[in-house]
Amino acid sequence: MVDVIVVGGGIIGLTAAMRLRERGAEVTVWAPSGPEQTVSAVAAAVWYPTRTLFEPRVLAWAAATYDQFRRHAFARVPGVLVRETRNLERDGAAGEPWWAPAARGVRYLPIDPPWTREIRFQAPLVEMGTYLPWLRERLVAAGARVVRRRVDRLEEALVEAPVVVNATGLAAGTLCGDPDVFPVRGQIVRVANPGIIVSVRDQGDPGTYVHPRSRDVVLGGTWQANNWNTAPDPATRDAILERCVALVPELAGAPIVGEEAGLRPARRGGPRVEAEKWPAGTVVHAYGHGGAGMTLCWGTADEVASLVCDESLTVR
Repeated sequence: MVDVIVVGGGIIGLTAAMRLRERGAEVTVWAPSGPEQTVSAVAAAVWYPTRTLFEPRVLAWAAATYDQFRRHAFARVPGVLVRETRNLERDGAAGEPWWAPAARGVRYLPIDPPWTREIRFQAPLVEMGTYLPWLRERLVAAGARVVRRRVDRLEEALVEAPVVVNATGLAAGTLCGDPDVFPVRGQIVRVANPGIIVSVRDQGDPGTYVHPRSRDVVLGGTWQANNWNTAPDPATRDAILERCVALVPELAGAPIVGEEAGLRPARRGGPRVEAEKWPAGTVVHAYGHGGAGMTLCWGTADEVASLVCDESLTVR
């Protein structure tokens, strides 16, 4: 028997497992594949609560995650950068965005039409292809086990552990019968970095973003609800390139080095992070983060660890 089985090996599952291990739980992660094959690996992975509604605990998750990735960047953790970021707004908003207190130093600047305001802040950026394997290795070095295993029912894990963390993302809709879970397709294009170091995000619809990494630049984006297609679409790629070059002309002619599409695990009503008693034990749910998994992961992991380690659950 182990204390906790975390089902799901993306950014939500791995960070939750790490926080649980830090608090003394015996942890096993079940995942059907390596982290490089999760939707987390496709994400642009820049801190920003994309299409996430305000809740006090969501703000707390965002702030905790922001601070953790800043600490990672200071410690030179592989794959973690911090980029100056320009948010270009079009909606005429004048008040402070709900997420601003988490970003530690937001500035507001005038800008010419069609935009109505520029918001500047420093945002952590994570190169998931590097960071996720590093995180898995750190987790194993800390004493956790990572097992390649696919589950059809969460009861399979409850047979082997009294507490199961359900970090299954889109699969949670089936595994725990949640009708509010749905996919949101996102497609990105990666081009060689011509020397850009500032991220830019345009609030238009569809939104457009340019996120420079160490060797390439991630370009997007799309928000296609209930679209299950994970194959890159050439017309979508061309539209992304056109919008991004118009936004950052330095990208003109930059060679394409990759393109991917993935399914964000969205949920009507926002992320579900709570403990639920099942006949065979306790399931702690941690899914439904949509396009903000990286932005909320470490804060979510803190709450998951607190839920699991609550006295009523009696982690042994």
